[in-house]
Amino acid sequence: MIQILISPFVWILDLCYRITRNYGFAIILFTLFSKIILLPLSVWVQKYSIKMVKMQPELNYMKVKFFGDKERIAEEEAAIYKKNKYNPFVSIIPTIIQLLLLMAVIEVIKAGINSGMYDMNFFGCMLSVIPSKTGGWYILSPVLAALSAFFMCVSQNKSNVIQAEQSKISQIITMAISVGLSLYLGFFVSVGVAVYWICSNLFAIIQLYALNFFINPKKYVDYEELEKSRAALRELNEIGNGNQVDASLKKLYAKREKEDYKRFFSVVNKHLVFYSESNGFYKYFRGLIQYLLDKTNITIHYITSDPNDSIFETAKQNDRIRAYYIGEKRLITLMMKMDADIVVMTMPDLETYHIKRSYVRKDIEYIFVQHGLGSINMAMRKGAVDHFDTIFCPDKSQKEEIRALEKVNGLKEKTIVECGYFLLDDMLAAYKEMTITPEEAANPYILIAPSWQEGNIVDSCLDELLEELSKLDYRVVVRPHPQHVKNQRGKLENIKEKYSENERIEVQLDFSATDTVWKAALLICDWSDIAMEYAFTTNNPVLFIDTPMKVMNPDYKQIDVVPMNIEIREVAGLKVSPEELDKVPEIINTLFENKEYYAEKITEYTSQQLYNPGTSASVGGKYIMQRLMERKKEKT
Repeated sequence: MIQILISPFVWILDLCYRITRNYGFAIILFTLFSKIILLPLSVWVQKYSIKMVKMQPELNYMKVKFFGDKERIAEEEAAIYKKNKYNPFVSIIPTIIQLLLLMAVIEVIKAGINSGMYDMNFFGCMLSVIPSKTGGWYILSPVLAALSAFFMCVSQNKSNVIQAEQSKISQIITMAISVGLSLYLGFFVSVGVAVYWICSNLFAIIQLYALNFFINPKKYVDYEELEKSRAALRELNEIGNGNQVDASLKKLYAKREKEDYKRFFSVVNKHLVFYSESNGFYKYFRGLIQYLLDKTNITIHYITSDPNDSIFETAKQNDRIRAYYIGEKRLITLMMKMDADIVVMTMPDLETYHIKRSYVRKDIEYIFVQHGLGSINMAMRKGAVDHFDTIFCPDKSQKEEIRALEKVNGLKEKTIVECGYFLLDDMLAAYKEMTITPEEAANPYILIAPSWQEGNIVDSCLDELLEELSKLDYRVVVRPHPQHVKNQRGKLENIKEKYSENERIEVQLDFSATDTVWKAALLICDWSDIAMEYAFTTNNPVLFIDTPMKVMNPDYKQIDVVPMNIEIREVAGLKVSPEELDKVPEIINTLFENKEYYAEKITEYTSQQLYNPGTSASVGGKYIMQRLMERKKEKT
């Protein structure tokens, strides 16, 4: 049977020998003939490969849309292949043909050697020799075969329409297999086979560049769009990779996440779901959740991406809170498969970044809870809340921004609940209960609480500011932003050490005590939202350092609404340029002398701007209760 199959190859190689009268040249000519005969197949493969790369952006964007949902990705991938009339199994045909051809050549050359009809001497090299049996300089045969495979892989990784798009790891693995196999087999087949393999690889390189010249992939593939789609997918794959977690803990968290994911979807009729990015975000929901627990029998499903979130302890004490740990990456899939009636989030950028609306239930109401009193338009990315259905608005300024943005961008009006700021209510309650001792009242202090964006007080002018403050008879507490401490702790430790001998200056890197903020007689900050929280809670004045403005949306001026972040600087105190810090002592004295004046201004502004101070939780809670009742009626 084998003899029948290889007989055409024997005949072609014999013809090549009669033409060249040299078995080595006959093998080279035979290799060239095989490439010419298979050229139509190579052209077809080139075009088919281009088709694959051409639809790669569509595949990548689909994987972004259904990230992590393996079943849905497989379905969508099959649909895309069908639409483009592409069969992925076709790509293995050339490999199969090459292997079959190699096997045939091995048998053909073996038959030629056994026949004794041919002169096997090729420039002093016996083509019939097998290196593993003979050794000596014939060892060069497998080495040269491996080198030819190496150069072919290098060329393909750079210029082959499909292989050039593979990851570096895939390219390296392919190269290692090809080179390793060539080297290994080269020891156990005759030198004549190695000559064929070397020539085949070299001709393949020439053919590759010829095909790229005549059928240029750049004419058919949008490589710019391909790179954009790749970047979008890469961004999702890198989510969570920066978290430094011990290997044993990582394994434990992965197991726990898998169990919680399964437990979450085992519950049917999940009416209300909250999502928190980390432990620090519960405070923005606390009042609302507590109201719902007190006034209803609703079970609250609380998802967090922090395995150490305190919500897990809270859930142990209240069986109507069910907490789930879902990491950032798996969260993408969970959110796409969400099956609740209402989802409440403080995370903006729904649909515009990695977190998408559910494709399982199109009728979910997504509610955005602001985690600050700052501008939605200026202090968040463009379109940050465009894809939410409902906004729990803390103040009039944010409502005006949202309505203006909807009008300018032609968006459907969202439901705006004039709710208030849950966290501020907690702050006001805590401030009323806080006691200031006579000693504390006799020794007031100034608090420096900067933001952590580029150009903040700590990075730009802290030393100069402290030098000016030392001229006043006040204690000074420096309380950097938690993110600043997290990312630049070494630098802040050095600052703390520098002022350790100055009894009137304290640098706090521990944020467990919150009364440090509220007991301060005056706040100095740059563009941190704490300025608004401090002013509205205490009615005390603020000194603003005019560092570079915190702007997340460069197009924020497209609407004619002054952001509260800017407006508050004209209400709650005074501002000074970093270049004029020598004026700080005088300005602080002015602020203290006019403390009652600023308290009145802040109180008036609060009454005009903030919604429902002290009762925001009941407003938000009643809205959710009403919507859940309406959804229940819709289903019955």
